Amino acid sequence: MRLKRRNFFLEIIIGIITIYLSILILLFIFQRNLMYHPEENNYFGDKLEVEIEKVNIITSDNINLVGWFHNKSLDNYKTILYFHGNAGKLENRIYKLNHFKDLDVNFLIIAWRGFSGNEGKPTENNLYIDGNSAIDWLKKKGVVEKDIIIYGESLGTGIATEIAQNKNFAGLILETPFTSMVEAAKNFYPYIPVGLLLKDKYKNKEKIKNIKIPVLVMHGEADQIVPFWMGKKIFDLANNPKYSYFTEYDDHMMEYDSKLVSELNNFLKGLN
Repeated sequence: MRLKRRNFFLEIIIGIITIYLSILILLFIFQRNLMYHPEENNYFGDKLEVEIEKVNIITSDNINLVGWFHNKSLDNYKTILYFHGNAGKLENRIYKLNHFKDLDVNFLIIAWRGFSGNEGKPTENNLYIDGNSAIDWLKKKGVVEKDIIIYGESLGTGIATEIAQNKNFAGLILETPFTSMVEAAKNFYPYIPVGLLLKDKYKNKEKIKNIKIPVLVMHGEADQIVPFWMGKKIFDLANNPKYSYFTEYDDHMMEYDSKLVSELNNFLKGLN
């Protein structure tokens, strides 16, 4: 009887281990499907109120990226290069871009490979290629490095911090940044060894120390996706000059109200 009971419990333990290992294997194989959501369609239906030119940006590995370019005056104003997050299309950012028409700034927003109908597959390294290709495109338009402001939203902060390291851009804006993708993933999968499984790690907290340009960090305490403490940590690690816009009630996609736009405007005006 004791032997049968011991064998029974042993079978249960083996079954649990088998299920757990199966979950790890599935997570490893399909992790990028969990990280990148090009078909998610939140914040849709806004009418574009700012004049844009639809452009095509060819990456260094020959992927064609869709982009929207607003040229208010390249000679007189700096240019924001906007890196969006891990979900949705360019149209999902219209509610933000409409406010840029009231700022003295040009902007270029690109869709990552695999998003907005673009070919290719998003990975950490591939998105770095996309971001640097957008920089090259702006430079070919005559925009010099010191007149480019890098703007990263959520996942886009990972590309923004990578590209801004040891560069002389005008400034860096980080909206709802995470410390690293490993720490962000642990927030959702606390019982999974994400440090071992994760391919795309986006180590923002290591890279922010290498950024020597003005930084604005924006984050809401009610963020349910990227915990507020991560944005606060990025701000604490950032070099001076640095500025923050922290709110009590904003969730992950921050409210683009008059207060936030005013903070953006003040930051832009303070750049050399």
